[in-house]
Amino acid sequence: MKKSVIDIIGVPMDYGGNRRGVDMGPSAIRYSGLKKKIVEIGLKYNDCGNIEVPLPEKKSGDSNGLKFADEINGVNLKLYNQVLSSHKNNSFPLILGGDHSLAVGSCLASLDYYKKIGVIWIDAHADYNTFETSLTGNIHGMPLSAIVGKSNGLLDVDDREKNYVKEKNVVIIAARDLDVAEVALLRASNITVFTMQHIDKHGMHDTIQKAIKIASDGTDGIHVSLDLDSVAPHEAPGVGTPVKGGLTYRETHLAMEVLYEKKNMVALDVVELNPIADHGNVTGDLAVSLIQSAFGKNII
Repeated sequence: MKKSVIDIIGVPMDYGGNRRGVDMGPSAIRYSGLKKKIVEIGLKYNDCGNIEVPLPEKKSGDSNGLKFADEINGVNLKLYNQVLSSHKNNSFPLILGGDHSLAVGSCLASLDYYKKIGVIWIDAHADYNTFETSLTGNIHGMPLSAIVGKSNGLLDVDDREKNYVKEKNVVIIAARDLDVAEVALLRASNITVFTMQHIDKHGMHDTIQKAIKIASDGTDGIHVSLDLDSVAPHEAPGVGTPVKGGLTYRETHLAMEVLYEKKNMVALDVVELNPIADHGNVTGDLAVSLIQSAFGKNII
């Protein structure tokens, strides 16, 4: 991370999942003192506001069997343009979610600006389902497949060349809740998956170092997409889809700290914060502290 100006882009969208509340995530993160914490570490804070999301009564429902695909694609097009503008202005885009389907717009914008990027996807889930394999039709389980070009155009951003992130430069960290068909897709891909079992055996420092090496191979930067459900529910209760057995507080901070040290992170998504499920905004506070670590906060 080499930029001194942080562009804050909120995406108050919850159409990708089946649980209301993550649309309030951007507000909760801001409420936890995001501006103050960013300024404290010597960076400039530029709040770009929130991407406009259609009101619930205006939703068209299912499209091509995917729940709210038209609305999500429309939001992702707006986000794509905002993130691309941030890159062009030599700022660092920090995208606050909202559900993980927003990563289609943010990641593809980073790709189109830098031309070759890696993606580190920190998540309890792989989000690698396709329309054919999804058991629910919920799009927050599909964005990673879209980012590597596996959505058959159903989840994409209009008005761009159809180039996608190379699978060999994608790493999933903290996976522990995958669908059977999704596992088959991953095994047939060139994506690297570091499950919680791998982290238990080898530790986070080894894991994140390997992930950075893979995502950096032949690329011009790394887009990091952090789903807060990667963290254990007792540390982060306020998430869209909690799964037991996740990362500890220190493991997650260490990942962010090492990513900062390598200086090649070009954008960061922080997604799936659900204040309705939270306790005293502890997950919002965690999100802000993780963002600080990603931007260089040191103990001494």
